[in-house]
Amino acid sequence: MNQTKLTSFILILATSLLALIIFIFPMPLNKKNISKVNNGNVFKQIQKAVKRETSIMFVGDIMLGRSVMKKTINEGDSYYPFKKTSEFLNNADITFANLENPIVKNCPETIGGFKFCTNYETAKGLNFAGIDIVSLANNHSENYGLEGLAETKKFLGDNDISYVGDSNFIIKEINGTKFGFLGFDYTLKNDLDNDLKLIKDSKEKVDVLIVGVHWGDEYKDKANNLQRTIAKKMIEAGTDVIIGGHPHWVEDYEEINGKPVYYSLGNFIFDQMWSEETKKGLIVKMTFDGTSLIKREEFKTYINSIGQPEIVFNKN
Repeated sequence: MNQTKLTSFILILATSLLALIIFIFPMPLNKKNISKVNNGNVFKQIQKAVKRETSIMFVGDIMLGRSVMKKTINEGDSYYPFKKTSEFLNNADITFANLENPIVKNCPETIGGFKFCTNYETAKGLNFAGIDIVSLANNHSENYGLEGLAETKKFLGDNDISYVGDSNFIIKEINGTKFGFLGFDYTLKNDLDNDLKLIKDSKEKVDVLIVGVHWGDEYKDKANNLQRTIAKKMIEAGTDVIIGGHPHWVEDYEEINGKPVYYSLGNFIFDQMWSEETKKGLIVKMTFDGTSLIKREEFKTYINSIGQPEIVFNKN
C-alpha cells in the first residue's frame, strides 16, 4: 500500500471512529458545535491529528536539447526522455531538477556544439514526469540570450512549473510545512555574500530551505575545496538541504552540522554517451515529517539509450 492510499485509509478509519463516538456520546447541538460541523472543522482536526509525511525527489542535470531533442523527434514521442522514470518521479509530493537548456519555440535541430535549447514539444516531458520546480541557475540558461530565458520562464509558468535562479524564491507548503527553494550558479559568477543574505532572509519565511547549486569541476567524483567552503557557509546561513550539479559525474556526499549536502547528482538526462560516468546519475528521495528529515534514499540511474535514463540497481 503506497503512502497516499495508507493516508486515505487512516483518515477514513479515524472519521468512522469519530462518527461512532458522536453516535454513542452525542455533542450538545448548540450553535457553536453546529458551526464547527458545518464548516468541516471536525474533519480538518482529524487531518491534523493524522501524521502525514512529505516526500521530495531530486534529480541531476536535465538537458533536453541537441541529440536528446533529435532522438525525441525521431521517436515521435514528446515523452521519450522520461518514459522509464516518470512513474517513479510522480510518486513524490515535490520533484526538483536542474534544467540545463532554454526552451524556445523554434529551437534548431543539432547534435553538437555547446549552445543548448529544446523545443516546446520535447519540454512537455517535464510535466509528464511530474517535475514541479527547476533551477535555471546554470551556465546554459542564457544560451539564447535574455529573450530565450524570458521565453523559457513563460513556458514554465504556462505549464505550472516553478523555477529558481536570479534570486527567484519559491515556497511550497505541503502538509502544513513550508518548503523554500533557491538556486545559485558559481560557474559564471561569484556573489556569495549576496547569496548568503538571500538565504538568511528566505529561511525566515519557511520551515525547510532547499538550495540547488551549480558549481565544481566537470568530470570529477569529488567536490573541490571551493564547493565545500560555499556549502559550509550556506548551511551556517540557514540552508537545510544542498543539491549540486554541473560536474556531469556523481560526486561525494557529506553532512554539515547534520544537514545533507549532495555535491553533484550527475547527469539525469543528457547526450554524453561517450563515457560510463556521464551516463550515470542519482535520484535522491527525502522524506520529511514536518520539519524533520526522517528518511533519505538514493536510486542510481543509467542512460542506456541516448537521452533516456532508467533506474538500475546493478551498475557500479
